[in-house]
Amino acid sequence: MPSHDLHGPPRVLFFPRVFMYLGKVAGLKGVMGPRQRSERLPPSPASGSTWGSGRSWTPCSGSAVGRQALGLVEEAGLEGRGLCGRREVGVPGAGLYRALGGRAFDGDGLESAWACAGRLPGPGFCFRRLHGGGCLTGSPSGMRLTRKRLCSFLIALYCLFSLYAAYHVFFGRRRQAPAGSRGASGRGGGPARERRGREQFTLESEEWNPWEGDEKNEQQYRFKTSLQVLNKSTKGKTDLSVQIWGKAAIGLYLWEHIFEGLLDPSDVTAQWREGKSIVGRTQYSFITGPAVIPGYFSVDVNNVVLILNGREKAKIFYATQWLLYAQNLVQIQKLQHLAVVLLGNEHCNNEWINPFLKRNGGFVELLFIIYDSPWINDVDVFQWPLGVATYRNFPVVEASWSMLHDERPYLCNFLGTIYENSSRQALMNILKKDGNDKLCWVSAREHWQPQETNESLKNYQDALLQSDLTLCPVGVNTECYRIYEACSYGSIPVVEDVMTAGSCGNTSVHHNAPLQLLKSMGAPFIFIKNWKELPAVLEKEKTIILQEKIERRKMLLQWYQHFKAELKMKFTNILESSFLMKNKS
Repeated sequence: MPSHDLHGPPRVLFFPRVFMYLGKVAGLKGVMGPRQRSERLPPSPASGSTWGSGRSWTPCSGSAVGRQALGLVEEAGLEGRGLCGRREVGVPGAGLYRALGGRAFDGDGLESAWACAGRLPGPGFCFRRLHGGGCLTGSPSGMRLTRKRLCSFLIALYCLFSLYAAYHVFFGRRRQAPAGSRGASGRGGGPARERRGREQFTLESEEWNPWEGDEKNEQQYRFKTSLQVLNKSTKGKTDLSVQIWGKAAIGLYLWEHIFEGLLDPSDVTAQWREGKSIVGRTQYSFITGPAVIPGYFSVDVNNVVLILNGREKAKIFYATQWLLYAQNLVQIQKLQHLAVVLLGNEHCNNEWINPFLKRNGGFVELLFIIYDSPWINDVDVFQWPLGVATYRNFPVVEASWSMLHDERPYLCNFLGTIYENSSRQALMNILKKDGNDKLCWVSAREHWQPQETNESLKNYQDALLQSDLTLCPVGVNTECYRIYEACSYGSIPVVEDVMTAGSCGNTSVHHNAPLQLLKSMGAPFIFIKNWKELPAVLEKEKTIILQEKIERRKMLLQWYQHFKAELKMKFTNILESSFLMKNKS
């Protein structure tokens, strides 16, 4: 028979206390607790009485086997009280179990825990004198029942925790997708046009944060939530309702870039698109698309802003039809107030619209005109920016951390059409002469193309993103789309600051001409009068360290954000002061 080292009390007493503690935690009352023994304990084995199935037990005096079997008793100092059990069971003292029919042996305050390890009913562990009389009552089958209850309790607790965690994962407040996408509003608040692959970032933050994406998503979510709450709180409290009819591509720059409005549906080829926004005390609605045709849609507003293209004769004819339609609505009192945003002629020859202006006896109360027109007086005629080439699907660009901080491989860029005997041709000659064309991204073409392919658009955007400077030579007019597109990507515009031919004004009449609007708002551009100044600009650029370039990009992007926000508020304030004042009068 194998020999076992019986270090009884620590090993025997630990597990019962664990079961008692777990029982109290689990609230299993009536199963664990101090035992009130009602049955009579078996007589002491020293008396030589008979136990169990008529078997007689006698003390083992000096027996080596007895000492081995009941070393527990000897360690307790109970000399001469050992018993000769059935050693063949394999566990010292196990014979007590069979003799007592499953009952533990009560010997001078110490009972064997092994007696309860059997498979027949009987009292459990009992440590009456050494441990305060704490007993774990019940049969082995009761012990198994207790364990089952305890396991069931733990499993139930685990399941509850899992359900709680799953609730927060699947039904808690969901974050917005990374900035790369925007929602939509409109007639049904449908999805907006997606901003693909764009990360949101805060210009004020210069230190990179690996959790920046999540933080910005959280900030964007809070901002949009606050905006929704604001819109709900101001709904019905606005003083002015204005509908914008976008019949020129510049309307998308106004709505999506300046107003940061959303359009439903997001498909740019849709026949009808619309959106809504609230700015100040004014609620705006915007409609655009080929299906917006005079007389083929309902007019249920009193105030309209009409966006038209008057750059060339074919466009002027189309714009005139819209003005005549609006004039009829005013005459039948379906419209009270009308303002026009006009993409003017690049030579500023816009006399065709003069008869429609209210100051000349017409019905157009306010005119927002693109390019430096001598008509601009900031009373009823205001300058409006050209913006980006939305007709070529130039997107809304949301700046990323890399856009601000990455080293850009090209010193400058110029992608455009080269006209014979133009300043653009002079620019190309200067770049090639000094070898700077190898340091800049240059791609010239001889013929202007009105539309971009997906490949050419991506190529152009990459050039802006990977260049520190964007060269902006004059075309037919000084102001060009390239200026605003460079701002979108944090590439500093190098602008040829000269007045072009036409009727746009002269420096003796307009001190800030050309580019009155941009200069009045402190545009952080590089202005040059002649491209011969460019080599010096590029040489200086080579000496600027990356940190200085980062600060410069940061300043440009901040300015451009402020520029658009100021235009939105200025536009709204002008409409409110004009339309509301006339309503009161």
